[in-house]
Amino acid sequence: MNVAEQIHLKLKLKENSEVEYKSAAGGFPKAEFWRSFSALANTNGGTIILGVKETNHKFIPDGLSEELIAKYRKEFWDSAHNKSCVNIPLLVESDVEDIETEGGLHLLVFHIPRAPYNLRPVHLTLTPFGHTYKRRDEGDYLCSDDEIKQMYSDANNMRVSADSRILRGYSMDDIDLPTLHQYRRSYDRKHENHPWTEVDDKEFLENIGAYRKDRATATEGFTVAGLLMFGKTNSITDPECCQEFFPDYREHLSDDPSMRWTNRIYPDGTWEANIYQFYTRVLPLLQHSLPVPFSLDENQMRNSTTTAHVALREALANTLIHAAYTVRGNIVVDRYFDRIVLSNPGTMLISMEEYYEGGHSVCRNPVIQKMFVFLGIGEKGGTGADVIAKGWKDNGWSIPTVKEKNNPDRIEICLKVEGNTNITTETTTETTTVTTKSTKESPVNTTETILRMISNNPKITTREMASACGITEDGVAYHIKKLKQSGRITRVGGARNGGEWKVN
Repeated sequence: MNVAEQIHLKLKLKENSEVEYKSAAGGFPKAEFWRSFSALANTNGGTIILGVKETNHKFIPDGLSEELIAKYRKEFWDSAHNKSCVNIPLLVESDVEDIETEGGLHLLVFHIPRAPYNLRPVHLTLTPFGHTYKRRDEGDYLCSDDEIKQMYSDANNMRVSADSRILRGYSMDDIDLPTLHQYRRSYDRKHENHPWTEVDDKEFLENIGAYRKDRATATEGFTVAGLLMFGKTNSITDPECCQEFFPDYREHLSDDPSMRWTNRIYPDGTWEANIYQFYTRVLPLLQHSLPVPFSLDENQMRNSTTTAHVALREALANTLIHAAYTVRGNIVVDRYFDRIVLSNPGTMLISMEEYYEGGHSVCRNPVIQKMFVFLGIGEKGGTGADVIAKGWKDNGWSIPTVKEKNNPDRIEICLKVEGNTNITTETTTETTTVTTKSTKESPVNTTETILRMISNNPKITTREMASACGITEDGVAYHIKKLKQSGRITRVGGARNGGEWKVN
């Protein structure tokens, strides 16, 4: 067993743990150590091990004595409490330990936690700019001024959230009234006979946090959240608000490599690109892509929906709620045949472990979150990860994955939509068996049904198949793609020249 394997075994490190080996034969590697300390603390944490030199994936111990280990330990603590070295000590005694290898060699191990968002940035010297690092792949890189400013913005989030900032020079003329009234109709359906349903638009906006009065400064006005949710495009992208705002939905549903997108929704001047409009336009397209049918009532509202639809709704809402709107970077939603990828600018305000546990959440935009929660959208009791995971698990799909990307900072969630599913018919409010024809068949049975229809009528259209199966044409396209990939059917000719399907 080599030294690295011994270390992982002794420290019980996970395979994907960030581990940084540093030689200390010539003394405490102060510059390299503290750069890695800052980088790991500002990213996902990790372990720094002194006393091992790594060369071409070979690990060579320095052979440190117990005396040297004690000396380096003292040197670390002296520097850790010196603000001219690092602004926050961060570690406690139990985070530093001396371990002994099988050959009797001593190593000094530092367990660096991910710094809480309210303590970031962890920087070297007394000045953060030019002295703050982050981890990317296996290296430490210097943070840009914008990244550091965003860390300070996140740190101040609990005191004054960025989306509650009062904007200067804005009026009702900057609000897109059709969007606001669309939101109010949804609110009225959710809160029948609530007093807020009777007030005028200005008072309603104040009640939900879109307009705010600051008693300490005697100022009032529309908030960043209010403009992002209901504003006109040009008003939102004014430098006073969020000039980098650019929500982007892209469909990649063609096998033709020359076709970049089969559909796209972005601020092209044909609609007022605010959060609520983006949400209401994109969610139906995403939910229709699921090979899981649902039924609609007379108002075209889902009266019986699966946990998969709820999961997708929560994932899209989370992307919009937790985005850092003041930094460069778009909100991007990519839809493929086999997966949906949602990403937004910003970093996680909690660790990955806390995210997947689902019970604790820190929201970057609590006012925007509140506006969604008023409509029954967006998980306020936690991260929403458990709701999203349940929707995918119930249908036999892989648990969605979340990644943090750096330079620039982004959060990405990938939801794979797989062919072999075990559909649940659980509703959003209680567990019941849905008896409507459109929800009885599982996706596997639907695939076989489509195959039988093609066999009986090779010229059948996707619209006819969708009508017969009780699903959308997008749902049919999903099953057709799976049948083609498995080699069970092929297409002979196109739709315009009398083409037909062939069962192999």
